[in-house]
Amino acid sequence: MAASVASAGLAAQVTAQTNKIEKIVRFERGGKVSYGLLNGDQVTPIVGTDIFKPVLATAKTSVPLSSVKLLYPIAPPKIVAVGRNYKSHAGENAPPKPEMFFKPNTCLQNPGDPIIVPSDSKNLHYEGELVLVMGKKLKNVSKAEAAAAIFGVTCGNDVSERDWQGGKDKDMQWWRAKGADTFGPLGPWIVKGLDPGNLMLTTRLNGKVVQQQSTKDLLFDCATCISFISKYVTLEQGDVIYTGTPGTTAKMAPGDVCEVEIEGIGVLRNPLKAA
Repeated sequence: MAASVASAGLAAQVTAQTNKIEKIVRFERGGKVSYGLLNGDQVTPIVGTDIFKPVLATAKTSVPLSSVKLLYPIAPPKIVAVGRNYKSHAGENAPPKPEMFFKPNTCLQNPGDPIIVPSDSKNLHYEGELVLVMGKKLKNVSKAEAAAAIFGVTCGNDVSERDWQGGKDKDMQWWRAKGADTFGPLGPWIVKGLDPGNLMLTTRLNGKVVQQQSTKDLLFDCATCISFISKYVTLEQGDVIYTGTPGTTAKMAPGDVCEVEIEGIGVLRNPLKAA
């Protein structure tokens, strides 16, 4: 189809190709926040803010990806995260059921923007993770219903201050250890059409690979986690779920650069900066 296809034609193409990989970005340009479809290095803005409609009405013109500022790809109603969800990370403490916790929306950070290291933080770690974006409201659903409700996937970094999480300075809950401002980088975009259960996840610190494992090794797969959550907490359309981190983690410091790359999605890159 020609590059100059009209918006109606593009919308019809998106709908017809149900197996097509789609990348949805949230971005700022000219002081305006918009959603768009990413094709190569071009962004086609979406008219409106409802990315969950089966047909996406799009603008007729595209803009270069380099001309926009990428934002975290969705502003979720809430963030749920799974702890100890790879044996390589949990070791002998693998849980018998999914272990969940919440991260506040204010922890989110845009691709490329800095993770701010608080002045009293001494042991801040990376946690590269696959993140699920929910496509519909869910309550007490089966695994099959849960799997069908996944709208798309993206990359996340569940930044964690270990001393606040479990050290001598630990809190009763992980509210600041995993929820401090900028401790939840997310992006660079949402990808639809991927199998979340078979993607290679790689985390790099200053260019060195520090984590690498496939999501097929999750102790509790995506559908199991979603179904479990929905028994107790209603999941809303647009909610995101951080699914857990593999392997070991280590300390980051101001001046470092952390990258989370997931097969078929892309690279979430964030520098670290002192508060």
